[in-house]
Amino acid sequence: MGEPLVIGLDSSTQSTKAIAWNQSGQCIAEGRADVPMSNPRMDCFEQNPQDWWLSAKTALKGCCSQVNPSDIQGLAISNQRETLGFMDADGNATYPAVLWLDERAREQVKTFSKSFGHERIHKITGRMPDITPCLYTFVWMREHEPEVWQSTECFVDVQAYLVSQLCGGEYRTGWISADPMGIFDMVGKRWSSEILEAISLDTSRLPHVHPPGTELGRLSSSAASETGLPANMPVFAAGGDGQCAGLGVNCTVPDRAYVNLGTAVVSGIWSPDYRYSRAWRTELAAQGEGYIYENCLRSGAFLVNWFVDQFVAHGKADAAVFEKLEAAALKLPIGSEGLLVSPYFSGVMDPHWDVGARGAIIGLSGSHTESHIYRAIIEAITLDQAMRTADMEIEANQPCSHVVAIGGGANSALWKQMLADAMGKPVHISTTIEASALGAGMIAAYGAGWFDSITQASEHMAGSTSIVEPVQSRYDSYQSLLSIYRKLYHATANLSDELTTFAAAQQRS
Repeated sequence: MGEPLVIGLDSSTQSTKAIAWNQSGQCIAEGRADVPMSNPRMDCFEQNPQDWWLSAKTALKGCCSQVNPSDIQGLAISNQRETLGFMDADGNATYPAVLWLDERAREQVKTFSKSFGHERIHKITGRMPDITPCLYTFVWMREHEPEVWQSTECFVDVQAYLVSQLCGGEYRTGWISADPMGIFDMVGKRWSSEILEAISLDTSRLPHVHPPGTELGRLSSSAASETGLPANMPVFAAGGDGQCAGLGVNCTVPDRAYVNLGTAVVSGIWSPDYRYSRAWRTELAAQGEGYIYENCLRSGAFLVNWFVDQFVAHGKADAAVFEKLEAAALKLPIGSEGLLVSPYFSGVMDPHWDVGARGAIIGLSGSHTESHIYRAIIEAITLDQAMRTADMEIEANQPCSHVVAIGGGANSALWKQMLADAMGKPVHISTTIEASALGAGMIAAYGAGWFDSITQASEHMAGSTSIVEPVQSRYDSYQSLLSIYRKLYHATANLSDELTTFAAAQQRS
C-alpha cells in the first residue's frame, strides 16, 4: 500500500483534468483531455454530453497510469456550471447540452422574469435575471422544442451526468453544482418548488441533490475498466468550478478574495450570511457552510483567446504568439496609448445585468497595433474586476486584505501585475494553478475521512503563494482610467441595442 491519494476531476468548458492529490495537497499525477464545443449559429454554444465522459475517461486513464490505482481512496468532481444536458430514459441525449455561454434564451429572461417577478427570482436563487442560469434555457426549451421537453427524462448538470457514468443508477449531484442552475432555493438548499411550478417541471425530472462531501455512489466495474480507477471506489458530491476554486486556495474566511482568470473571469469572497445584491450573485460555498458573493465576467480569457485566434494567429495560436504579444504589451503605457475596450462581448452580469450588452473598442487610430489591442483587452478585464471588487466590498461592508489569483491568466506577468496595480491590493499567486481540481480533491479528502471538515482539508491542502505587490503610482493611474471606464458601458449601451435590432432584422429579411 502506497501513499493515500484522492482525485479531483475538473470537467471544465474546454478540457477535463484528472489530478491525484496527496494529504499535503501536492499534485502526484495528472491526466488531461480536450472537450469539443460547437457554435452552430450566432450566440449558440453546445456540447455532446458523451464528450464529457470520453474526455473524463481519457484524463482519468492518463492520471491512473502514473500511480497505483489501489492507493486512490475517492474522487470528487468540479464542473462547468450552468450547462444543461437533456437525457432520455436510456441515458441518451435528446438534444445537445446547452452551455453557460449560450444566449438563445435572451427573450425568455425578459418574459419569465417579468411574469414571475425580478425580485422574487433574486431572493430565491441569489441571482438577478440573467442569460447564464439554466432557468431560462428550460423556458426556451419548453417553448421552442416541445418534443425534446416531453422526451427528456432528466435534465442534468455536468456532475450528475458524470456521476451516472461512473457509478450507474439515478442522477445525483451536489448542492454547489445545482445552485448555479437558477432553480435552487438558496436558503432551503433544495430545488425551488415555486420556480419549478412556474416552469411546469417536476423534481422527478431533476438530479437528487446532496451536501458537499456526501457519498454519491461507488465506482462500477465497467467504469473501473474504462478509467483505470479501482472498482467500488467512493465518489463524493462536489460541484461548481468557481466555488471549488475558492476552496482550493483556502478562501474560506471573509477577509480574502479569489479571482479565477479563466475562460470567464470569476471572483468571490466568503460570507457566513445569505445576502443578495445587484453587485454580485450569491453561491453556496464549497465547504457546505456559508455563501460566496461572486462576480463573473463571461468573456474573460475567452475574449483574449478570441482576439488572438481571429486577428493575430488566424486559428494557429501557440505559446510563442502569446509570448510575443505579452512582451510588446509590457512596453506600452497604462491605457494602451488611448485605447479602451468594453469587454462585454457575451453580455454582462453584475453590475449592469444586461443580456444584450456587446463589446466595444474605442480610441482606435492608425498608430495602434495588435499589441495595443491585446493590452487594452487585458486592461479592460482587469479594470472591470477592480470595479466589481471595490463595489462589492462597499455593498457587503466586507473589505478584503488581498486577492488570490488562479487560472491560466495568473501565469501572465503582465496580467498579475496589472491586477495588483489596478486593485491596489497584494495579489497572491497560488502555486496550484488547478485550484478547481484541488478544491474537488479537498472535498474527496474529507469524504475519505482524512479530515474532520472540508474547511480543515482546505487549510491543510492549499498550496503556498508568491506575492505581487501593487505600485502606488500605477494604482493612481489606473484609478484615473477606471473613472473613464465606468462611463463606457452607459455610453455604448443604446448603440449596442440598436445594432442588435438592426442585425436581427437583416437576418429575417
